[in-house]
Amino acid sequence: MEKATKLLRLLEEDCTLNRAQLAAMTGMTEEEVQAAIKKYEEEQVILGYKAIVDWDSTDREAVTALIEVNVTPQREEGFDRVAERIYQYDEVESVYLMSGSFDLTVIISGRTLREVAQFVGERLAPLEDVTGTATHFILKKYKEKHLIFTKQGPGEREFIFV
Repeated sequence: MEKATKLLRLLEEDCTLNRAQLAAMTGMTEEEVQAAIKKYEEEQVILGYKAIVDWDSTDREAVTALIEVNVTPQREEGFDRVAERIYQYDEVESVYLMSGSFDLTVIISGRTLREVAQFVGERLAPLEDVTGTATHFILKKYKEKHLIFTKQGPGEREFIFV
């Protein structure tokens, strides 16, 4: 694997690794690591750094929803203009252009089911180019960004039988 790709993968997995650790793991010098990270940040290859939190393990109440959105694409702009309008809302965590039976996936979080429903009914669905929505509430997270959320007891292992 190319050193630059390995560096990016390591940062994606654990952005708390220091420059010395990254250098040792990639075969680069600390100066090369520092320069590469600076370049990636300037070129917006690295867009930010974020911790993944298991909110279910805290006392914070929150609901996450995945919303399928159908839209009318705009001439010369396709889906970009409506996607940009949607991702401007603070509640929106992610927006993806999809293939298949719907156009966009919008992932949002709110304090309650009612708050999410109000967002969909009052802000998202009424948008001019939105022709339909379907909301799915995430009941439990098992794995996200390669991190497993379920707690395994001591000595628990996964077996696959073929």
